[in-house]
Amino acid sequence: MPGPQPHDLSRRERQIMDVLYRMESASAADVRDQMPDPPSYSAVRAHLRILEEKGHVEHEQQGPRYLYRPTVSTSDARRSALRHVVRTFFEGSTTQAVAALLGDASVELADGEFDRIVELIEQARREGR
Repeated sequence: MPGPQPHDLSRRERQIMDVLYRMESASAADVRDQMPDPPSYSAVRAHLRILEEKGHVEHEQQGPRYLYRPTVSTSDARRSALRHVVRTFFEGSTTQAVAALLGDASVELADGEFDRIVELIEQARREGR
């Protein structure tokens, strides 16, 4: 059974998940403090409860407060989100997605990044992917 999907989230839920992935673990107050144009504290708590029901977050009690964390690792969430973007916006074509990134003038590759991309392509070719 597949885990929670990022495209199942509302805008506010995505904002909360962004905060949780950045902070790894946070209270509702911490989440609210990190959100752009934050809703009320009770609204954040309600969203966290919904995210927990959807399987995106879990909590543990630490003293008088709950600390929330994502149930899916950052690397797994990254891959899932990227697959969704490639399917949705690039007709499932990795080539089109990479071409869009490399053709975007606002995307600057740091020293060594281009070489690392070439290495990853060569590795994928060797592994038959």
